[in-house]
Amino acid sequence: QVQLVESGGGLVQAGGSLRLSCAASGLTFSRSAVGWFRQAPGKEREFVATISWIGDTTYYADSVKGRFTISRDNAKNTVYLQMSSLKPEDTAVYYCAAAYQTLGVLSRKSTYGNWGQGTQVTVSS
Repeated sequence: QVQLVESGGGLVQAGGSLRLSCAASGLTFSRSAVGWFRQAPGKEREFVATISWIGDTTYYADSVKGRFTISRDNAKNTVYLQMSSLKPEDTAVYYCAAAYQTLGVLSRKSTYGNWGQGTQVTVSS
């Protein structure tokens, strides 16, 4: 059974930083793409960042490019999202998602078959 557990969320002031973690079990992690998505109240869940299973290629939403960095540690079955220069509009529940050996579009929610429960990130102004 695949499990994804997010951690690291919290309350931070604008301009601050947080590092989210996504710990995975029950899948061949090194051959899985892992993405981060977020959902603010009243809004659709949106793509944030992803790291592929082929060459660890990374992709980012324009809104976070240059501020967020996604990375993975296959030995720990964990993906990280380092978030810096946080803005109030980054406030949302952040979810990680995994897709085994996918060739799908990594920014699409439908590419991912496994999701975590989410972690709240709140950025105060």
